[in-house]
Amino acid sequence: MKSTLTRRGFGMAALAGLAAATLPPGRARAAGTPLNFQSIWINDPEFSGYFIALDKGYYTAEGLDVNYIPGGPDVIPQASLLTGKADIALTSLIETASAVSEKGAPFKIVGAQFQKSPDSVISLEATGIKTMKDLAGKTVACSPLSLGTFKVLLGLNGVAEDQVKIVPYAFDPTPLATGQVDAVVDFMTSLPFIVEQTSGKKASYLLFYDYGMPFGQDFVTVTEDTLKNRRKDVVGFLRASRKGWDDDFADPLKYTKEFENSWYKGNGYTPEASEFHSKIQIPLMQNPKGVFTIDDESIEKNIASLEKIGVKANKDLFDTSILAEL
Repeated sequence: MKSTLTRRGFGMAALAGLAAATLPPGRARAAGTPLNFQSIWINDPEFSGYFIALDKGYYTAEGLDVNYIPGGPDVIPQASLLTGKADIALTSLIETASAVSEKGAPFKIVGAQFQKSPDSVISLEATGIKTMKDLAGKTVACSPLSLGTFKVLLGLNGVAEDQVKIVPYAFDPTPLATGQVDAVVDFMTSLPFIVEQTSGKKASYLLFYDYGMPFGQDFVTVTEDTLKNRRKDVVGFLRASRKGWDDDFADPLKYTKEFENSWYKGNGYTPEASEFHSKIQIPLMQNPKGVFTIDDESIEKNIASLEKIGVKANKDLFDTSILAEL
């Protein structure tokens, strides 16, 4: 079975096709100030708001010529920022905070796409896993990338590490669908749907956020130099992107259909998987003050989660002043 549909697993053939072009076929470059935007993953509904902003000319209206650069399993967004390949990037919290605290990287987080990270423990409902405590005595597949955080999560919920059999996760839904494992650690934006379609059985998930590890995902990150010297461009990018996401939230299924043969082409998703992804992510992203909002409470939660896994960070990692200009 192909594993191209999971958020963290992706076939190299599809990646090669996506990485070769930053724009879908037939779309021309716009006029304006060049701005390179590095995504964190392959082209799928997780980034629809940016595709809408590109297609509808929202960036052009802000005087920007945005060059969208897809991500993938071999792409490190932070490196794109440091090498100058990208002016703005979507990054994960742990890697960004670690780069700042351990390497002195000059990063500033100016917005958060996901208020709540999609990181989850996903299982079939028949296994009876309704809380983290129910993982005791179960077999869970987890990738090395998420292993440290998952072990901390177990401890926070009163489950000893030796009570859970943790096995490698190869980003393949088959073991979960066929009952070889009781649960997997992955994003819940696509895998539950895939497992249900494969097994014919109902799947469920537990968000890390709801069980003691509240943190966001897809943080809009820039270097200190970019923030200082291109502040107007960063503001314009966020303002146009927010308009794109507002359009997506109003009618997500409209855009999954529009993008099936353009932005999403070759990513391994079925149309139904795109629809599931598009709808289920909205509550994780919305904020009464608009997409990308980071308030003091959110910052404190993110920093506290980092501390639990041994990553040092403080409020200086974030610069929310730019959000007031949107």
